[in-house]
Amino acid sequence: MVGTVGLSLTALVISGAALAAPASPDVSADQQRALDAGLQVAPKTPAKARGDLTVNPYLANVPDATKADYAAWRAKMSAAADRRVDTAKYKTARRQANAVTPAAAAAIVHDEQEPAGTAGSNDTLANAERITAFGTAAAKNNVVRILGSQANLATPRPTALPPVPEDNGSIPLAGDTGISGSSAITTTGQLGDGPHGPEGDNTNDFDFYSVDLTAGLSLVADTSGQSTDTILALYNAAGELVAADDDGGDGVASLLEYTAEADGTYYLLVAGYSSRGPLPADPNDSGSGAGGARTGPYNLAVTQRRVDRDMYAVKLRPGDVIGGVANGNADALTVYRPNGDQAVGSNGLDASSLYAPESPLPGGGNTTFAYVAEEAGWYVLDVGGLVGNYSVQLEGYRPGAQLDRNKTHTVLLDFEGGRVNTGIWGGYGVSQLSPFSAFLGKWGITRAREQAMINKVTNAVRANLEETGDGGLNDPKVTVTTTRAHPELIGKPNVSRIYVSGTIAESGINTIGIAQYIDPGNYGHEDSAIVLLDVVSAASGPSTSFNTYLKASSDREKFVAGALGNVTAHEIGHLIGNYHTDNMSEIVNLMDSGGANFQNLYGVGPDGIGGTADDPNVRFVEDHYSPAEGFTGTEDSQNVSAWAYPRL
Repeated sequence: MVGTVGLSLTALVISGAALAAPASPDVSADQQRALDAGLQVAPKTPAKARGDLTVNPYLANVPDATKADYAAWRAKMSAAADRRVDTAKYKTARRQANAVTPAAAAAIVHDEQEPAGTAGSNDTLANAERITAFGTAAAKNNVVRILGSQANLATPRPTALPPVPEDNGSIPLAGDTGISGSSAITTTGQLGDGPHGPEGDNTNDFDFYSVDLTAGLSLVADTSGQSTDTILALYNAAGELVAADDDGGDGVASLLEYTAEADGTYYLLVAGYSSRGPLPADPNDSGSGAGGARTGPYNLAVTQRRVDRDMYAVKLRPGDVIGGVANGNADALTVYRPNGDQAVGSNGLDASSLYAPESPLPGGGNTTFAYVAEEAGWYVLDVGGLVGNYSVQLEGYRPGAQLDRNKTHTVLLDFEGGRVNTGIWGGYGVSQLSPFSAFLGKWGITRAREQAMINKVTNAVRANLEETGDGGLNDPKVTVTTTRAHPELIGKPNVSRIYVSGTIAESGINTIGIAQYIDPGNYGHEDSAIVLLDVVSAASGPSTSFNTYLKASSDREKFVAGALGNVTAHEIGHLIGNYHTDNMSEIVNLMDSGGANFQNLYGVGPDGIGGTADDPNVRFVEDHYSPAEGFTGTEDSQNVSAWAYPRL
């Protein structure tokens, strides 16, 4: 999506490093010393005079998603990914990871076995070509280069479909495309012109189209050709969402691909992007949108035909961390679990520049993914893209905790404020941050309770991380403590520091929280994150403030400590390898993205009041990836977190 705020080069963060801002002549002696040491500094000019700063929404828990320019950030991350693979740090990281991976640190080549120009040999999960030499165990090779080709199969000639009249905003009102068997149509539409658009009740104008799908044939829907920021989604006859795409097409256009396993009527939705949630709450009700969607004309091309799908199977062990990169004519990679469920899909997205410098995982191609295996078994890699030759590099490593198998990792919470180099996360540089104690009164808690509240927040973070040990895994070997209790740990190996202090104005970071990296496998052990306190302590009203959920019946200390512990654990979740998950789904996850439904992350129960008996225990769980960020499938945040630390 293209947001409403442009990128600020002085605030741009790529792989944890901010682009240096020009030095200001109006600096103090301390600030000049910081400049001499190579750090950014904050000018004496009040922060509000600097204007709004845009942060990377993949790393940040943004309070307003409409200001997140995802399309621009994807382009920036892709360029940075190309640079990353040429660095000495990357080469060193690969050597270190290979030292604890039993497999031979050498690449093998697998040539696709399907005859050139044909399809059908490796087009299903059951018929995936097994690459038996790949793996992380002894006597295996942990890098494989797959060489293959997508066959040029017959494409049906499209017919023109007149625009479907309103109201076609639900499954019962869907327009008939005539798609049945091998067929194709083109049409045009207008988002916002229906009874639920801006001139109506403004709950969002949805356009539904019915398609009859045939098992084994692939549906491709594309909205390229217009500048309207669209979302494509596909529902089955029961109203269940089976596929969705945001920016898979050109620019902000959507490109959805789906292969049905059984014949049936499905319903294709074209909607405008909305930070409040672009999809209807009920696809059978055209007035069930959340509002705020983009409007404008769109082109729609829908084709159902047989396509050449190339699938490859590799055997993984629990905790294996794999990464894949597509080049040539391949631009989509999808991983399926042993039970056939989609684990992760990446189409034209390379976020590998967000990995920690210590990560060995590959990047720099047309598309890239990373994944932590939950169980032993055969996982399938589905390669998609244009007709012609491609190459895919698949690599596997043991998790980073095995580099420090016998060492305890420490999460060090810093509530003290003071001078902090916020340039790490794209802020001003060395800045003076207000301490945690300065915000207690804003929640109706006295300063005399400062240490008690620090203890409660620390306990909440500890509980969130310890609960990752459920599901058959031993408890993680991680200690959660504070700089006040253990100042000697500052700057030590295997210590990640999380700052819980300061404001947007002081730091120059327009977010609630932000992490330095997203590190699948947790290879970097001295990373940092920050949680700012001004938005969450604002006056009651906005969904982002804790005060909105504090009422007379609230246990204030319990709710504030729990909510702040959840926000802090969210940022730690990034540092140990988790991406954002869908904050609009019914599943409540610690990794839910910002921009909407903050009551879920904060742990507010059905009564809408924080600190009461019905408040849920928000945890790392399995949930859909955030649609805005481009990954598809479900992220098992608990599994990713559990393998991030050594086992007891």
